[in-house]
Amino acid sequence: MIPIDYHLHTRYSEDGDDTLEAMCQRAIQLGIPEVGFSEHWDVGPYEINPRFFKPELWYAELERLRDLFAGQLVIRAGIEIAEPHLYPQETAEILRRASFDYVIGSVHFVGRNFMFDRDYFKCHSADEVYAGYFAEMEQLVRTTELDIVAHFDLPARTGIPIFGYDPLRYEAQIRSILKTCIERGLALDVNVSGLRKPAHNIMPDPIILEWYIELGGERFTLGSDAHRVPELGLNLEKAIEAIQSLGIDHVMQFKQRQAYHLPLE
Repeated sequence: MIPIDYHLHTRYSEDGDDTLEAMCQRAIQLGIPEVGFSEHWDVGPYEINPRFFKPELWYAELERLRDLFAGQLVIRAGIEIAEPHLYPQETAEILRRASFDYVIGSVHFVGRNFMFDRDYFKCHSADEVYAGYFAEMEQLVRTTELDIVAHFDLPARTGIPIFGYDPLRYEAQIRSILKTCIERGLALDVNVSGLRKPAHNIMPDPIILEWYIELGGERFTLGSDAHRVPELGLNLEKAIEAIQSLGIDHVMQFKQRQAYHLPLE
């Protein structure tokens, strides 16, 4: 059984295609007992449509659906904030506007460079892309109040088909980030969106999962990173297999910014 899917986007995100209700109906159909919607909050100067997310309207609809699907589905209120360490005022502002169960932090831009822009990858070396990204990630996890770190090695999703990806080459940077995550109690989003792409990768890479556990980490959430109904829950069994193979028997459940162990069956 897939116990949770905590990384979901709907039409309340600039790049989401489907409604909250349609996503909930899909989760019930699949037998997933708990979902979390984590709409994008993007405010950076290079975003296509900054400040698109309207939390008041979204939260009202989420509450309606909690009533509608009571007893069938647990619905958590999350948010994915891009580069929150660079925009502390805007981050504080959005977190006051709804009652969130968890906050996901992510890096989509390094400077003006978008981590899904193939032209950026083609014009830069693997070391420039990955080392630059992990340097930004280090700032994110050190300085921001969040609960979950999204798609830990995101550039691999675009970079693998172009110039590959070797986490061992960036081990020192990665281990430093992981140590900070453990010290601060941050969970890792085991994100399977790359399995829908040519890279065909899980994020974090399995060796990074090993390092995290070796260092004492044990907090994980599961995320399909779905932006449309057919993607919800897709391939999450592979995320479960990846962490269970390393001796992990639970994921983290969040409620009102508090984390709880949820056993894996």
